[in-house]
Amino acid sequence: MSAIHPIEAESYRIMESRVNLTGWPPGARDVVARMIHATADESFATSARVGAEAVDASIAALRSGAVVVCDARMVVAGITGGVDARCLLDEVPVAPEGSTRSAAAIEAAAKQWPTGALWVIGNAPTALAALVRLAESGDVVPATVIGVPVGYVGAEEAKASLWDSDLQRVSITVLGRRGGSPVAAAAVNALVRLAHATEPQEQADGRAAVRDTERPALDRRRDRH
Repeated sequence: MSAIHPIEAESYRIMESRVNLTGWPPGARDVVARMIHATADESFATSARVGAEAVDASIAALRSGAVVVCDARMVVAGITGGVDARCLLDEVPVAPEGSTRSAAAIEAAAKQWPTGALWVIGNAPTALAALVRLAESGDVVPATVIGVPVGYVGAEEAKASLWDSDLQRVSITVLGRRGGSPVAAAAVNALVRLAHATEPQEQADGRAAVRDTERPALDRRRDRH
């Protein structure tokens, strides 16, 4: 990985002086910090949700070369680190009756990558809703889901559905209407950086120790949602 630019380092320093992320375990903390850094939206410190296995599952999948399926080209454009990011939206020129192009593209992607992919939804609530339905029916088994669509129509409900589903343990999302492609790409980029870390086992052991011994109050509150 390339060296961290001084501007990025200073940005993180300012962010850390304004936002307390110590309640998050290592790994999840990196993801949430990156989401805040990319948007300057400090509300993600409390509205983000990271499943218990999401970070470790993402790291393992990225190291194995898993495809990263995205709902929008904007998400693909924001992802760095040389991962295999795909978007099939251009393969759906017209929305099927009663559906959307985004949902149809996710359904097409599920046929190509039914197991083991990272699914990243940063734009369309209908795409996330389709992915949750496909998972519930057994037509797709994601390694991880990053579901952070944005908007006033359907976004909050789609993210709540993801967090209430069996995918929760391998999901990353945020409560409410906020989100978007920059948030989705930022989460992926944080995971890519973790996947390229030089001491992966030590990091995994540290995350497990935090989860098993002193789960912070914020983490306990997440479990109740």
